[in-house]
Amino acid sequence: MFRPYFFKNIQNHWRWFDINNAPISKDDEPRVNSEIRSTEVLLIDDQGNKIGVVPVTEALRLSEERDLDLVEVAPLANPPVCRILDYGKYRFQQQKRDKDARKKQKNQTVKEIKMRPKIDQHDYDFKVKAIKTFLSDGHRVKVSIFFRGREMAFLDRGREVLNRVRDTVDPLGKIESEPRMEGAYMRMMICPASSLPVFKPEKPADKHAENTEKNRNGTAV
Repeated sequence: MFRPYFFKNIQNHWRWFDINNAPISKDDEPRVNSEIRSTEVLLIDDQGNKIGVVPVTEALRLSEERDLDLVEVAPLANPPVCRILDYGKYRFQQQKRDKDARKKQKNQTVKEIKMRPKIDQHDYDFKVKAIKTFLSDGHRVKVSIFFRGREMAFLDRGREVLNRVRDTVDPLGKIESEPRMEGAYMRMMICPASSLPVFKPEKPADKHAENTEKNRNGTAV
């Protein structure tokens, strides 16, 4: 007759088997060292040199000799691509890149500032200050003018307010989309000036500069 602890041991044994043989489901965590399942891998050493296709046991031996880790960087390749590297350093750099990406994504959120066509100076100054703060922090800003009832007959007043905002924040922001009507709102999108590409004028070729100098001196070309 079986004792209860026997079944308990059997259950623990199968639990251990399932955990150690379960596939890794986290896409952002590569297989490392003994977690690599393939029998052969395309190996790249710690100097970036392509070693070629080798048995995984040989790749592990080489990584151990260098006191580094064998990391599966392209699991879907045939055979999988593995690199010899410091996995702790690799994870630190990856987390730093992810953090920078999230920070950049956060900085690209859209903030909305609502105004009225007959906005008073104090309210205008307060909201323009908020717009400048958002632009300085790297946010895009949607400026919306709300028209109520008969105000729809005076759309020019809303356009004047938006043009005034555009001129005020010009050093910090540039117009991404011109004012347009969306229902009862006239909206304009402003993006940070720092996010726009900087185009440098091309330098004139030497021949063109020479011809210009000749024309300036009255010499025929």
